[in-house]
Amino acid sequence: MAETDLEQTFSVLEAKFLDSNNLVRVVLSGRRRNMQTLHERIDMRPVLIKEVLHIQVSHSDGRQMTTKNYLPLQTPFAELLRSGYANILLEGTSETLNVRITKKGEALLHREKSSKEPELSHDRSKARLLDASDPFLIAIGISDAQGEVKPSKSDKYMQVEEFLRILAPTLAGAISAGHIAQPTEAKPLTIVDLGCGHAYLTFAAHQYLRSQGIPVKVIGIDIRPAARDRNNEIASQLGISSSIEFRAEEIADTTLTTADVAIALHACDTATDDAIAWAINTDAKLALIAPCCHHDIQAQMNEIPEPWSLITRNGIMKERLGDLLTDALRMQIMKLRGYRVEAIEFVGGEHTPRNLMIRAVKTGAPADKNEAAKYEQMLSLWKVKPALASLISR
Repeated sequence: MAETDLEQTFSVLEAKFLDSNNLVRVVLSGRRRNMQTLHERIDMRPVLIKEVLHIQVSHSDGRQMTTKNYLPLQTPFAELLRSGYANILLEGTSETLNVRITKKGEALLHREKSSKEPELSHDRSKARLLDASDPFLIAIGISDAQGEVKPSKSDKYMQVEEFLRILAPTLAGAISAGHIAQPTEAKPLTIVDLGCGHAYLTFAAHQYLRSQGIPVKVIGIDIRPAARDRNNEIASQLGISSSIEFRAEEIADTTLTTADVAIALHACDTATDDAIAWAINTDAKLALIAPCCHHDIQAQMNEIPEPWSLITRNGIMKERLGDLLTDALRMQIMKLRGYRVEAIEFVGGEHTPRNLMIRAVKTGAPADKNEAAKYEQMLSLWKVKPALASLISR
């Protein structure tokens, strides 16, 4: 990437954007240092509405997608460019521009020749990352023999799809920022699925990333020997045993000592803490953790600071508050260990009630001095001791 003046780069992007007849799409993502974006990601693309070209601008608040259509000259592109996003992708019909804004506020601009056509349909259906007829989906039991998603597995299919939609761009961002080395066949990207169970996500991550040309080595960890044997047999049937394997081990005692990416989907209660602790202790560069039930902190919430009893005297509300405290403390511990951490909703609540994900990228940047004090203040206020704190290496 060539380093250029930020405003000069914005001017180049604006000129490309105004050539709306040759625009394919724009994606704004990531967050610049010391700036707060209104939305996690913004997507833009040209659409035809009543035979008139518009620019469709979309963003999600974690629950629903919001879309607004503008005439090209009325699109607030210049404003959005300067609103704090660190990564800007602009695809044209003959050229793709990829911009990363550094911590110093400098623009790294990469140009690449391309040959693409815009999709101008206004009501475009969401493209699936996983073909329901893929042999691995049939092998793991999500699809039937005819290649159709089983009704009983439709929620699981959606969970895996949405997990991949988060994994793919997060991984690309970590690689482009230099937090993870560019994978090669000699040194593939290593991923561990901690508490993999039936390995829906394990196989999906392996198959999808390899389909995108990313060399990977994936390891699934689950305490049950039966799960290990079943999953290794499926891998053998699919002919992928050389790049995916399964082990019957406790997360806390696994013999695996390193991986680039740690993932865990609904590891129960403190098994989530085991997964996060493993990521921290082994210096994993990226962690995507979707917590499950939370009993550890809830059981310790005995001395309630006032006026919080307004909430905790209602059992279901105390439980939900306990969930929030647990995950907030987990995230703070990761932040204090050099991770950039955020909580996101990874799939709609209609598919699973446990739809929060902790996304953490190891940047190594020290946390602000007051972050440790905030953590200690929270422990003192609630008189709790997170299980995770006792699991991480000092």
